[in-house]
Amino acid sequence: MSKNIFFERKGPFMLKDLFNNNSLIKNIKIKDIKSLDQATNLDISFFDSINYKQLAQNTKASCCLTTAKLKDHLPQACEKIVVSNVLFELAKLTKKFYPTADIDYPDKSLKTPNKSKYPKVKFGNNVLVGKNCVIGKNSYIGSNTIIEQNVTLGNDCVIGSHVAIKNSIIGNHVVIQDGCKIGLKGFGFIPLKSKNLRFPHIGKVILKDNVELGASCTIDRGSVGDTVIGENTFLDNQVHMAHNVKIGKNCMIAGQVGFAGSSTLGDNVSIGGQAGISGHLKIGNNVKIGGGSGVIKDIKDGMTVMGYPAIPFKKFIKNWKN
Repeated sequence: MSKNIFFERKGPFMLKDLFNNNSLIKNIKIKDIKSLDQATNLDISFFDSINYKQLAQNTKASCCLTTAKLKDHLPQACEKIVVSNVLFELAKLTKKFYPTADIDYPDKSLKTPNKSKYPKVKFGNNVLVGKNCVIGKNSYIGSNTIIEQNVTLGNDCVIGSHVAIKNSIIGNHVVIQDGCKIGLKGFGFIPLKSKNLRFPHIGKVILKDNVELGASCTIDRGSVGDTVIGENTFLDNQVHMAHNVKIGKNCMIAGQVGFAGSSTLGDNVSIGGQAGISGHLKIGNNVKIGGGSGVIKDIKDGMTVMGYPAIPFKKFIKNWKN
């Protein structure tokens, strides 16, 4: 089981110690919280939307938070923990395992980088680097940039000025322009009548090889899984990616596009400026989305859409002419 290198994990816990629920059949040892597709028989997961039915049917999690309506989609061997509000219970559970992940505390290990440790890296002025960072050869780090503890940065990368990177694994030949913020906590809250409950974010950001981020992009880390940008994908200035968004290879995203949490894009997707992508959607391969569009439902492979809500391009043009 892979270790979370960015957040201290408590436990393991016995299942019946985590939940005051006399209906639980098993009292098994739980070591971590994982998404349905990443969970093992040592982990607890969660299933709160029919959109993830296939993942639920194939999960290897030993137990799973879910609802009475969804529980029958889980494997028989998986202990079903039926609750009325899955995300609320998940937030409380994550706080038990990862008590420091609900707020981005300052990295006290930050120091001026020791150039003897990074002999083949060029640093600008006032750069700070945390402990246990890996920075690949022939990389350049711009002035006033912060790279927090345990971040991995590949070879031949160019990082601009006033960039902040935390909770991230970054590949080779990556370009991150000025002002980007990578790996911060996402906008995760459970709204309650008394007060809003913070949702701890324990995932990371993964930037694959040859990714380029324009100036002032913000890429939130995953809540339980990861936020991922695939190889050779380019983002223009001021693009925002919320937690758990996954973008495929060879995509082109124009300026000020916004992605809500947990949406997935295929390969070779092009999106025009100021488009908005709602959460938990699946955008197929070779899709084109016009500028200013609002995408509120899944898009199949090869489609071109535009408008708010986004509709097939030919239909949009026909409506516009009328």
